Amino acid sequence: MVRFNENNEVIQNEEYQVILAGLQLTEDISYSMEELAGLAEAAGACVLGQMVQRLEKTNSATLIGKGKVEELALMCSNMQADTVIFNEELTGMQIRNLEEALSVRVIDRTILILDIFAARATSREGKLQVELAQLQYRLPRLTGFGKSLSRLGGGIGTRGPGEKKLETDRRHISRRMDDIRKELKQLKSTRSVQRARREKSEIPVVALMGYTNSGKSALMNCLLSRSEKEDKAVAEKDMLFATLDTQHRNICLENNCEFILIDTVGFVSKLPHSLVQAFKATLEEVTDADLLLHVVDASYENYDFHIEVTNRVIDELRAGGKEKIMVYNKLDRIGQPPVEATGSDSVFISAKQGTHIDELLDMIKSKLLSSAVRAKLLIPYSRGDISSYLCDKAAVIEMDYRESGTFFEVELSQADYSRLKQYDTV
Repeated sequence: MVRFNENNEVIQNEEYQVILAGLQLTEDISYSMEELAGLAEAAGACVLGQMVQRLEKTNSATLIGKGKVEELALMCSNMQADTVIFNEELTGMQIRNLEEALSVRVIDRTILILDIFAARATSREGKLQVELAQLQYRLPRLTGFGKSLSRLGGGIGTRGPGEKKLETDRRHISRRMDDIRKELKQLKSTRSVQRARREKSEIPVVALMGYTNSGKSALMNCLLSRSEKEDKAVAEKDMLFATLDTQHRNICLENNCEFILIDTVGFVSKLPHSLVQAFKATLEEVTDADLLLHVVDASYENYDFHIEVTNRVIDELRAGGKEKIMVYNKLDRIGQPPVEATGSDSVFISAKQGTHIDELLDMIKSKLLSSAVRAKLLIPYSRGDISSYLCDKAAVIEMDYRESGTFFEVELSQADYSRLKQYDTV
């Protein structure tokens, strides 16, 4: 499809004229088709129309029925479409048969998502993860592309080279996948070292999770603004998969409340399994987080579906038992929050306007400091290093200079209290 610059802006004027096609077996796919249109537009395509067929079972040769294929071919001709995007994942054979019947390019939802990811990945790790997912998708479909993989045609004296070319392609892809896995393993080791440093510093980690375009990057920028770190803002845009690479930012609030905020890739329904697997290394950051902020687009009517998709991925990452705050975003678009969505661990905000951000920060502090110890310490003047440490790292409630040393009433971590217990005045 098209390519984007570092600001996620289309850098080619080329625009594909596409028709969307879907197959409905049992469940209603109206939302899925609506989302497919959003994905196509996010990739820079112009959606001319769509066609949905209801069937009891799929057609192994073309996914949809023969009559619908003819109808779709007529639509492509009349609308001058150059691409058809199917909502379901297609086999290589189905792609070949459909392209022959429709005389236009045929891709499926998986190819579309992988293409968007490939266009927007900026980090080395992100690019490798997407390439691995693309190769995993391509490998089982090599046989479906027929003559395009043969050096010679069929006939006497030409037997064999086509199969050799196919096997060569398979070996090349397999070798490349092995090389990518090795490099990703090295990058994972580097990230493990960085994670160990964060754990040693005892700074808690908060991870943003949620459906794509729910406002995670906007919330990160809002919290950076509260921390007076606007220069560290991340890119944000009102479109699907506007940001892809994982971002880390240090948030410092009053009373020395400090945490590392991680913005992860957003999710979408029917997210390719190969892509989830490829990005698991990056998403492992979530499993080590102390707190999850599940960001939800409250302006979407059926946001329960978004929550379900995200929870499914969180469970797959084995992070379902983590402390979590439900953050219902985009309050500026809905006005009054619905009663059924409120709860002790949920809050309605507007990251764009900064509405109820203080309430969210209070909830974050409460969760992160739930294991904090409140203590009264008398630090000798000879241990000015400890006094400086408490001023920098602990939540100081009261400080007083007394005859025998500096008195502190503070909230500090259990580990810090264990080290400084000898100075407790109680």
